[in-house]
Amino acid sequence: MSFSFIRRASQLGTMLQTLLCGVEVGHDIRGNRYYHERKTPKGVRQRRWVIYDGEPEASKVPPEWHIWLHHTADAPIPASARYAWQKPPIENKTGTIDAWMPPALEGKARPHATGDYQAWKPE
Repeated sequence: MSFSFIRRASQLGTMLQTLLCGVEVGHDIRGNRYYHERKTPKGVRQRRWVIYDGEPEASKVPPEWHIWLHHTADAPIPASARYAWQKPPIENKTGTIDAWMPPALEGKARPHATGDYQAWKPE
């Protein structure tokens, strides 16, 4: 069995659970949709999950929905509550063509040392 088949089977199970037991709570600016269980037994924490728009990648979940998914808040933080100094979240680019690479690995020359560093020498 390949990894792709297992992932697709898992996604099918999530879609079935969503159709039968899920209630849509909302969506974010990236198109991800968020759900919770329709009925939760008393004394059991309500299950919450996300259906990603595109490839499943946890870093695609913005902070306001992350706190809701992890039961830190009862509702996602509204966009109006964001501060001006907060940067918009970006997804993890590791393993993609857009991943950051040091200049030396991209074939570019590394900048020379400025000469303001003196190595420690034992006495």
